Amino acid sequence: MKFICIKTILIAATAMVSLNSFSQDLIARQAPIDRKLKTVDSLALQKQIRVEQSQYPGFDIYPSWNNDLVQAYGNAIVPESYTFDLTGFCMPTEHTRITDVFGYRPRRRRSHYGLDIKVYVGDTIRAAFDGKVRIVKNQGRRGYGKYIVIRHDNGLETVYGHLSKQLVEINQLVKAGEVIALGGNTGRSTGSHLHFETRFLGIPINPALMFDFEKQDIVADSYTFRKAKGSSNTARSMASGEGLFYKVKRGDTLSKIAARQGVSVSKLCKLNRITTRTILRPGQVLRCS
Repeated sequence: MKFICIKTILIAATAMVSLNSFSQDLIARQAPIDRKLKTVDSLALQKQIRVEQSQYPGFDIYPSWNNDLVQAYGNAIVPESYTFDLTGFCMPTEHTRITDVFGYRPRRRRSHYGLDIKVYVGDTIRAAFDGKVRIVKNQGRRGYGKYIVIRHDNGLETVYGHLSKQLVEINQLVKAGEVIALGGNTGRSTGSHLHFETRFLGIPINPALMFDFEKQDIVADSYTFRKAKGSSNTARSMASGEGLFYKVKRGDTLSKIAARQGVSVSKLCKLNRITTRTILRPGQVLRCS
């Protein structure tokens, strides 16, 4: 009787080993199929991501898509830092003269969130990067006048103001260098020019930190935005542009400007490739840091 029990146990153990071996063999044969399915799923997901990226640039950063407001991200989570790829940039205009800089305007008691570049009515205005048109509106005699906002694949948004004619529609995909508008003098403007802004999650960033209009080139291949300490998005962004440039006024001298900006005369000269004998002209923009 004992022998029969032992034999039964051995048979059962052998069967379990055989079943386990069969299961492992089945799993091994199934593994390549699973890997293939995972590859197909991954490719499908990548394709879907590319479609969403083309339809809504920066969809992984921006919380919404809004066709009405320039600053539509009051509750957005702003990262501590974010790096923008600038290599695909195209200058929005061939003109190089800056007529007003980024920063706070004490005389007007308000901030200027972009650069003003001298253009003439009817001049060609181009998209700065690949992206999608978010806003095409007209504020009449107020603010931007006729303006366009584009969200770009690299996470930036650009604003083009005081236009005479808009040549794109909302939700239209555009390429860097594509004609989007004609220069003008609409809105709160005292002369024909392009008001050009760069923003991240609604926060204005000084375009001069990224683009050199005089040289018609980018300052570097990339720019890293860093969230500064402050009570508001606007305050954080404006602080990054203060003191970087100075617009020469009548009666200014290099020594006066240097003292006001907290730099030496020699540094001013070096930064702007001028000498102490250079005659300053009102409206001229000097780099101060």
